[in-house]
Amino acid sequence: MSEPIRVLVTGAAGQIAYSLLLSIAKGDVFGKDQPIILLLLDITPMLSVLEGVVMELQDCSLPLLRDIVPTDKEEVAFKDLDVAILVGSMPRKEGMERKDLLKANVNIFKSQGAALDKYAKKTVKVLVVGNPANTNCLIAAKSAPSIPKENFSCLTRLDHNRARSQVAVRCGVPATQVTNVIIWGNHSSTQYPDVHHCKVNMSGSELACFDAVKDDAWLKGDFIATVQQRGAAVIKARKLSSAMSAAKAICDHLRDIWVGTPEGEFTSMGIYSTGNSYAVPEDLIYSFPVQIKDKTWKIVEGLAINDFSRSKMDATAAELIEERDTAVAFLGV
Repeated sequence: MSEPIRVLVTGAAGQIAYSLLLSIAKGDVFGKDQPIILLLLDITPMLSVLEGVVMELQDCSLPLLRDIVPTDKEEVAFKDLDVAILVGSMPRKEGMERKDLLKANVNIFKSQGAALDKYAKKTVKVLVVGNPANTNCLIAAKSAPSIPKENFSCLTRLDHNRARSQVAVRCGVPATQVTNVIIWGNHSSTQYPDVHHCKVNMSGSELACFDAVKDDAWLKGDFIATVQQRGAAVIKARKLSSAMSAAKAICDHLRDIWVGTPEGEFTSMGIYSTGNSYAVPEDLIYSFPVQIKDKTWKIVEGLAINDFSRSKMDATAAELIEERDTAVAFLGV
């Protein structure tokens, strides 16, 4: 058995963490022979709830779980981390403007970025889940100058999984038969789910998505809107935001970082845009198609971008620029 890795989950008393922690602790993410020390951070009023989560994890009697450290202190939570999963953020409240939400979260992610910089390993892999995830991720990365920007990513795997599933349902195949969908841009209603490079395996034959679905109007209309609005639809139906599917997407995202993407396949991740070949503006956390090997992502190069896709990619980039500029103004940098 290897040495335990130190994995932090913030917002650890919350809904998403409750669906996430068991999968991490029993080896579904980092492997069945990788011992884990879980660090669980939440705000002080949630510590009693967190104690209950700790009891449940203990009661699962998991062979890989070496220790559980519940805390409300960043200097404890961020110490010597291998992986940081930043789930906790200020949720949008009724009547709150987006800029108010950004302002509240800038303070959280500036503080957590600084804590990563000060206490975590320089090799730490940081996944930001708390919304607005792309901009929160950018603020955390900017606040941790000694950690490479490539170590930071935000979660668009949930959108990727949603897109994959919509195509699979439409074609009457399992989701595993649908590969290489792409989420471009922001984890928001401007994101662009792109299936121009997607393949669907139907009865042993690999077809281009447009040939498999045979409904271009749906793929360019309702499909995109469904994926963009899926989070809101879940809230409307459940009266709570996505938790189970978000936790599954976090596991998928981190497993791909840890073990790599399958040969010939790519996934979607919000990553630092500097140096990309798709004319996406610099200095954003923007979702791209990536392949991962040796815990390092690479943007998939050379994909043809038609005018339809270009306009969608530019629209989501414009929103991210506005978010970034608002957030950076709050930061005072």
